[in-house]
Amino acid sequence: MKLIQFHLPNLGKRVGVVTREYQIIDVTSDESPSVLDVLKLAHEERISLGVLLADIQEKVSAPPPMRLTKFHYSEPEIQEDYGLSLEKLDVHPDKNIPHLLAPIDAPEVWGCGVTYKRSADMRDDDSEQDIYSRVYQADRPEIFFKATPSRTVGPNGFIGIRSDSMLTAAEPELAYILNAEGEILGYTLCNDVSAWDIERDNPLYLPQSKVFYGCCALGPMFLTTTEVDDPYNLEMKCTILRDKKEVYSGEVNTSQINWKFEQLTEFLMRDNPIPFGTVVSTGTGIIVPNDLPLAPNDVVKIVIDGFGTLSNPVQQL
Repeated sequence: MKLIQFHLPNLGKRVGVVTREYQIIDVTSDESPSVLDVLKLAHEERISLGVLLADIQEKVSAPPPMRLTKFHYSEPEIQEDYGLSLEKLDVHPDKNIPHLLAPIDAPEVWGCGVTYKRSADMRDDDSEQDIYSRVYQADRPEIFFKATPSRTVGPNGFIGIRSDSMLTAAEPELAYILNAEGEILGYTLCNDVSAWDIERDNPLYLPQSKVFYGCCALGPMFLTTTEVDDPYNLEMKCTILRDKKEVYSGEVNTSQINWKFEQLTEFLMRDNPIPFGTVVSTGTGIIVPNDLPLAPNDVVKIVIDGFGTLSNPVQQL
């Protein structure tokens, strides 16, 4: 199952199921006003997400007075009323038009570094140190705090360039979402935007390199684990557009990742309780050249087949 969060004028945040044709079924209810609430409810009630959403859809599609809003119709009627589709919602955020939001309101986002060999090699070349190779080969992964909801944007939201950075880069990554017990609930795409020059100046500056406004983008969809046959065999592509022209393109397969997600989670949760809905971004294997730092008005696109496209414009902070 694929879920999204989206905005409707005068109604605000909505929860949607994405069909195979990428049409949207609105399943918002009072008891589940967000994807995070839907996931929590399914967990607490110990029922499958499909059963829960079918029950919600039945309730909100019932005749008045149970129908909550005019947008809670069956799928064909939704298309007729608002033409809801993933493509039509994939526009720049504006409160006056329907648009995508981040697929989950993650209370915490954590990042993992140097999980791909290419990342370790290239970063050591840049820094003239072996710290990244040492991390890659170590028994303990690099895990760092990445973002809070106020620092996270959804599809088409602005990602930021720190005002004190001359080399801020996109880091395309596969991310997974956890419950409080450390079980993987699903997956999404992440852009772990990072100020590389600050980190390379001194590794102790890592928090400043990683945490700032617009440092993290998530989306466009939340995919349940049943939607992903093998998370370690996904082709990811990243392109950067400048003045609508492609200035960079890179690809990687997640088979090159050095850690199993359960291992990363185990280290994350050592003496560190996490809230339900925590996002873990698994590291990047696509390293943009140093001579192509992000510039204002660039557009970064991250794609995995079946996951959709996470597209974000760039803004100078």
